[in-house]
Amino acid sequence: MTLLEVPAGARVRIHQVKARPEVSLRLRELGLCEEAVISCVSKNRGNVICGIRNTRIGLDHRLARSIHVSVAE
Repeated sequence: MTLLEVPAGARVRIHQVKARPEVSLRLRELGLCEEAVISCVSKNRGNVICGIRNTRIGLDHRLARSIHVSVAE
């Protein structure tokens, strides 16, 4: 599933980021890389606020759709 499909409050593990190379690099620099566990803090009109390492990052719906995740254990 993609980050866009995750309900608010869920914790997920990132498996793959399928964005343009320069965008993928920036997301990795922010900590949104493969195997990272993040939480979906809130969703509003398709935009997602996710939490990672005491930081919140806002992503638009197109970018959230390019991040493939699974439920974290």
